[in-house]
Amino acid sequence: MERSVEIEAKTTNEAIKIALKTLGVPKSKVKIEVLREEQKGLFGMEGAEPAKVRVTLKKP
Repeated sequence: MERSVEIEAKTTNEAIKIALKTLGVPKSKVKIEVLREEQKGLFGMEGAEPAKVRVTLKKP
């Protein structure tokens, strides 16, 4: 069974960093899928959507 996490954060990079810390592995050991890019609200106001990524451990 593959181990993976889905993380939402303000930016894609932030979501990836959180996922790597959660799994406790370096970027080279995972597969990263961007499920949703962050969306800015109108004029930077409310309504922004966070980025969402799925990070899965690669099989050894």
